[in-house]
Parts: sequence; C-alpha cells; structure tokens
Amino acid sequence: MLDRAVYDEDAATLSLWFRGRGKYVYSGVPRAVFEALAAAQSAGRYFNEAIKGRFEGRFDPARRRFRPQA
Repeated sequence: MLDRAVYDEDAATLSLWFRGRGKYVYSGVPRAVFEALAAAQSAGRYFNEAIKGRFEGRFDPARRRFRPQA
C-alpha cells in the first residue's frame, strides 16, 4: 500500500507515496506518529488506524518536467 514516507520536522507534514495513487501530504502530524509508522509491522494498517481521517491530507500532483522546445 505505502511505497515511501517522508517527514518534514519544520512544517510538521508527512508525505506518503501510495502505490498506484500518488503522493499525499498530511498536515499537523507529530513526529511520534511518523516514527510509529516507520516502526509498524504493517504500515498500511497503521496508516488506516492512526493517520487516515485524523489528519488533513491533500493530493500532491506529480511535478512535471518540461523540456525546452527544439
């Protein structure tokens, strides 16, 4: 379910990459929640129990790379 997780201490945001769904950013997440996610036996189960619906999340569309026109 989860492909990658990155925590931004200064912004208190948790960025999660979901397989096949893209990146979502969750606001107001304490560092302890990130650490528990990283230590969880099942990251997907922990996400569903402790993050989903408890923290404001928003889809972060992938940045596109633009090439100069030839």
